[in-house]
Amino acid sequence: MSRRGDVLELAVLGLLHDSPMHGYELRKRLNAVLGAFRALSYGTLYPALKTLLADGLIREAGQVEGPAPALAGKRARIVYELTAEGKERFQSLVRQPGPAAWEDGTFDVHFAFFARTDAATRLQILEGRRSRLQERLDGVRQSMTRTRERLDDYTLELQRHGLESVEREVRWLTELIDTERASNMTHLDDPDRPRRPATTSSSTSSSTSSSTTSTNAEARTHIPRAERHQERRRTE
Repeated sequence: MSRRGDVLELAVLGLLHDSPMHGYELRKRLNAVLGAFRALSYGTLYPALKTLLADGLIREAGQVEGPAPALAGKRARIVYELTAEGKERFQSLVRQPGPAAWEDGTFDVHFAFFARTDAATRLQILEGRRSRLQERLDGVRQSMTRTRERLDDYTLELQRHGLESVEREVRWLTELIDTERASNMTHLDDPDRPRRPATTSSSTSSSTSSSTTSTNAEARTHIPRAERHQERRRTE
């Protein structure tokens, strides 16, 4: 299967993981939510669904009536849902942090399902995407330096626009990476950040402080009682 076929499989399985739906609704969701499929045709989607059916990753869950894409009438539409094998396949695809997950046309789809991805995988994909864009930035800057005198103002402006777009995405990715690293959802160390004090030490210190405070409070409670007892004995 081609890379586009792989990412389409991931997208379909991911959307069906949320809820069953028919092909017409799937196409709308793919177009609206996942930008990589804005030009997706039924001629591409339905063969993909047929393959997923044959592989046992999805099954027909029933039929509903709805308008045909280009017709005024109504016809029955097949509703698809994930099988247990389909859920396992989706989890396998969404947890693959290799280069295919951060390339143009695939990163957006993987990012759309980050809520179902573990923190370590998210970090690998985000860092891989940032590294790839930084390489692109270096190439564009070098190209602009070499060709600046030979290009007209409009071509230079177009290049600057592209450069600024990539720089904005790099900043956005950096913010996401910092957020992931600052959370307690991953144990990966960031060599650029100072280490936090160990939680156990803080807990021990807090426990010791609490114990000392309690002891002092008890002491303050018992001292007046002892003095009153001695006073009564002197009176007697």
